[in-house]
Amino acid sequence: MLLISGSTRQESYNKKLVAEAAAISKELGASACVVDLKEYPMALYDGDLEASSGMPEKAKCLRQQMIQSNVIVIASPEYNSSVSAVLKNAIDWTSRSETGGSSRDAYKGKRFVLLSTSPGGGGGKRGLVHLRAIIEAIGGTVLEKQLSIPNASKAFDDKGMIVDPKIKQELEQLLSEAITK
Repeated sequence: MLLISGSTRQESYNKKLVAEAAAISKELGASACVVDLKEYPMALYDGDLEASSGMPEKAKCLRQQMIQSNVIVIASPEYNSSVSAVLKNAIDWTSRSETGGSSRDAYKGKRFVLLSTSPGGGGGKRGLVHLRAIIEAIGGTVLEKQLSIPNASKAFDDKGMIVDPKIKQELEQLLSEAITK
């Protein structure tokens, strides 16, 4: 299982959510590899850049990790009712072939679990509408159920753990479903 946060901020609530999801996945017997997009810098996708320089090395690395994973968990912040630029850029690059042109290898046949959390009352769910549309358009299978956690500043303790046992149970059920499908 590959777990990605759509935020690069050090104290990101979505990074905390990914860490919690990774721990739960391991408890469920799945392998869990966490990706921090801050460690995968890549230029903004540009067809001219792709033609002249090819796919950035970090994009190739992320794409290969996605290809090798059956389940991909994405915790996405909501930026202006959509996904973050860094997440969209990673998707744009990984939906390309390493030799140029469109390729859905990193998405087709993969199960995607969508999560979000934000300080607001909506928990980032408006951004997940866009994320779902993007992933489905490039061949990914997004689980119907998703999890949005509102009031993120109160949702995690000082160790980054989810405070509400009901929310933690929802996350466990969602991850279990993704693993066993």
